[in-house]
Amino acid sequence: MATSSTQSPTQNVSAGDASSELNVFQLIQAHQEKAARLPPIEEIRTLLDHSLRGMLSTFSQKHEGYPSGSMVDFACDAYGSPILAVSSLAVHTKDLLANSKCSLLVAKDPDDRTDLIITLHGDAISVSEKDREAVCAAYLARHPDAFWVDFGDFQFVRIEPKVVRFVSGIATASLGSGEFSEEEYRAAKVDPIYQFSKPVTSHMNKDHAEDTKLIVQHVTSIPVDFAHMLDLDSLGFNVKAGYQGSTFKLRIPFPRRAVDRKDVKTLIVEMLQTAKPRVN
Repeated sequence: MATSSTQSPTQNVSAGDASSELNVFQLIQAHQEKAARLPPIEEIRTLLDHSLRGMLSTFSQKHEGYPSGSMVDFACDAYGSPILAVSSLAVHTKDLLANSKCSLLVAKDPDDRTDLIITLHGDAISVSEKDREAVCAAYLARHPDAFWVDFGDFQFVRIEPKVVRFVSGIATASLGSGEFSEEEYRAAKVDPIYQFSKPVTSHMNKDHAEDTKLIVQHVTSIPVDFAHMLDLDSLGFNVKAGYQGSTFKLRIPFPRRAVDRKDVKTLIVEMLQTAKPRVN
């Protein structure tokens, strides 16, 4: 995995700036620790449901006893099981037919190793003919251009989860990790607001970047130079912010839980109205 390009705000500062930089770092740490966010299992379930690609690890048949990794596209079914469209010609397909045990690693931000990383362990099971139509529809909903799934050498497999592990905040003061059972994973819900991340963040970053910055400054008390909205869920949104040449991610909680897309707009407007008097 690539080394993160996101720097801690304590990096690359001169001696004269050390005091102010340390203070900003302390503000960031204090804010991040108390900011409302989804429970880890819900964040995991949501991220996997909306992800498109991951690292599949299988037991190599050619090099017995060694793991083999492949980048694969996938989509999750209604129960959270990753679905793969695999070719009989692919090495990982041959591995799975010989040994169904595998893992799928998914990184929320492949360029930032401090962000959420998920590893799902499970067994890859061939999808039956009676389930193929529904599984194919779920896969094509995420990968509409995957016309090749109808080729004769392709079949669908479903990874039945056994355990799901996560880690976040690597090399930071906000390190978190843990694992969940199949039952806990299955019981978790996909956050209903996360699906609106792309249209909302695109609009905010294009037309309201200064407003986002004002909100972040008000909520965190950190004098950020910019704030780029990354994604959102029912409890808040995440931004990549900058301060004196350093970049870092911040969690910005909503005043209350958002119930739908319209409510997200209402909450952001409320937050901006609250922020403006203090900043101005």
